[in-house]
Amino acid sequence: MASVLDYISLLGHGVAAALFAALAIWQFQRKVERSEKHAWLIIAIALTSFWSLSIAVEGSLSPIARFAETLRNFGWLAFMFILLRTGEGRDEPKTVNIIYIALAFVLVGQVLVDSLLPALVGSPRLEGVTLYTSLVLRMIFSVGALVLVHNLYSITAPETRWGIRLPMASLAAIWTYDLNLFTITYLTQQTPLELHAMRGPMMAVIAPILVLASIRNTEWNLKLSRSVAFRSLSLVAIGSYLLMMIVIATALQIIGGDYARLAQISFLFGTTIGALLLLPSGRFRAWLKVKLAKNFFQHRYDYRSEWIRFTDTVGRPGADSAPFHERVIKAIADITDSPAGILLVPDEAGQLVLQSRWNWSSIVVPPRACTAGTTAFFEDSGHIVEFDTLRAGQDPKCDPSVIPDWMNSDERTWVAVPLVHFDRLAGVMLLARPRVHRKLDWEDLDMLRIVGRQVASYLAEYRSQESLSEVQRFDEFNRRMAFILHDIKNLVSQLSLLAGNAKRHADNPEFQADMIDTLQDSARKMNGLLERLSQHNKASPAEPRAVKVADLIRSTIEKKRLLHSLESKRVDDLTVFADPARVEQILGHLIQNAIDASAPDAPITINARRRDLSVAIEVCDHGTGMSNEFIRSQLFKPFASSKQGGFGIGAYEARELARAMNGRLEVESTEGVGSRFTLILPLAKHLSDDVPADERAA
Repeated sequence: MASVLDYISLLGHGVAAALFAALAIWQFQRKVERSEKHAWLIIAIALTSFWSLSIAVEGSLSPIARFAETLRNFGWLAFMFILLRTGEGRDEPKTVNIIYIALAFVLVGQVLVDSLLPALVGSPRLEGVTLYTSLVLRMIFSVGALVLVHNLYSITAPETRWGIRLPMASLAAIWTYDLNLFTITYLTQQTPLELHAMRGPMMAVIAPILVLASIRNTEWNLKLSRSVAFRSLSLVAIGSYLLMMIVIATALQIIGGDYARLAQISFLFGTTIGALLLLPSGRFRAWLKVKLAKNFFQHRYDYRSEWIRFTDTVGRPGADSAPFHERVIKAIADITDSPAGILLVPDEAGQLVLQSRWNWSSIVVPPRACTAGTTAFFEDSGHIVEFDTLRAGQDPKCDPSVIPDWMNSDERTWVAVPLVHFDRLAGVMLLARPRVHRKLDWEDLDMLRIVGRQVASYLAEYRSQESLSEVQRFDEFNRRMAFILHDIKNLVSQLSLLAGNAKRHADNPEFQADMIDTLQDSARKMNGLLERLSQHNKASPAEPRAVKVADLIRSTIEKKRLLHSLESKRVDDLTVFADPARVEQILGHLIQNAIDASAPDAPITINARRRDLSVAIEVCDHGTGMSNEFIRSQLFKPFASSKQGGFGIGAYEARELARAMNGRLEVESTEGVGSRFTLILPLAKHLSDDVPADERAA
């Protein structure tokens, strides 16, 4: 048996020594910022490797192994202290500093006591006292080290806690094993060779965990929580565990006989398995949370943590996240460990109806969930209803008649939280009974009341956003409709002029052919207007391309010449980079405005010439003209028009269409003389590259 244990110890500690040595070398060679905490991390890992190697070579009870164990503990203690000192946040209470100092003295005491052992070999009584003292010092250090591990982890802010979770778990495993080992040795007055042998494999398992921790957190930065306070819970928990170990190990020693050591080892691993089975249980964690909050803490809630979790749950939408109203339910339910909930909100008539449910498909909610009396009660009182108290007839603030039967009859219904925003009821939240039954106290009520107000503001904002979105959709429709009506007005004006001219030229075959072309063009434009009016129309304007200006002007004159006298005095042979349909639409607006402002026999002139690297298309009339004040403040303002029955859209739409093609619209006008609108469009690049410098200047 001894040879097998020796082999396990040698192999386990040898592998652990190699792994920790490799980890120390890797940490030393990593390209990270050299800092004090990084240096102490390397020292602690190297001392752990030295300790494992000394046990593999000399044995677990050798003086060098005892000394190496003390050095290992000192290295990790110093690393934790430096990690705490360099953390961002508030200062640590003096109580914790005293514990670090006390444990440092314990380590010094271990070195002094262990150094006396070789000199007391000939005195059994003194040697026994010295061994007993060394054992007690090691037990004290293990307890204190576990307290500090718990404290360092608990005071770390949640956003950085993930970075130290693995190393703190590794240190807790090391010192928990040591505490069990030394406690059993103290109680049995014998050396448990099996536990000494298994320390090596245990350390070999911990080394990869530290590697993973180093990969996840290269900087080892620590941010302290603002609620830094030394919690006595760790002392109570570890002291209770130690007392339980003493009692159970002593009982096993008394009744176990030859199998006492096997029973002790079985107990150690049995409690570990039990913890692994219990801790993941939601019901056990809920029960433990209630008991700890009730017996060990002044306040039930860690308000900072709860508020961070609440805002993260409500305010983090994403592709995989739940809908907004389900997130709202979950945000409140998580605070009280409620497993489910439903949200009722007022409809357009002010009646509460089901908005959403979370994990509660069994409850049947009628279409009209509540009466007017229910809404008025929650809105006026803001009272949080606890249904167990209501069913027992012990809620004097609530009239049972205002609570619907479907709420009261479901045994899972636990509490109703009114969501009041500026004295208006934004909704009612129903929460299901938590896993561990408990009554609401004043702190629960205050918390639910506060988060209820916050959720009510979220719901009000959400409804406002929905209303704004709906208004924007109507606004977009109205804006589109305004442009359509303006284009329809232009078409009606053209058809009216065409009808008037038809009385005089109806017998002219050439006029008849042109009239048919004009009617077909008007019908095409009307169909285009209907398509633009449709909300399902996703067609985008054509991309700009090289277009001959002369062709555009000729086509426009051909379509408009039956409506009014149009002439062209100068059209240069130029090519613009534009969308022909949009250019035609711009010219249509400008010509129609010129027709409206001109006398029936006053001609309208369309010219086109080069201006630097652009093309200027001019539409000139001799009509009523406009004042400078009107051009500056009214011309391009939507829905402002100087014409009777005008929409005030044509000039605005023409300017926007020009801007969409990297062009612009210029206006010159004199009252009583006439106006000139100039459309500036970019000259096609392949032509502008060949323009001589003197011509550009011209």
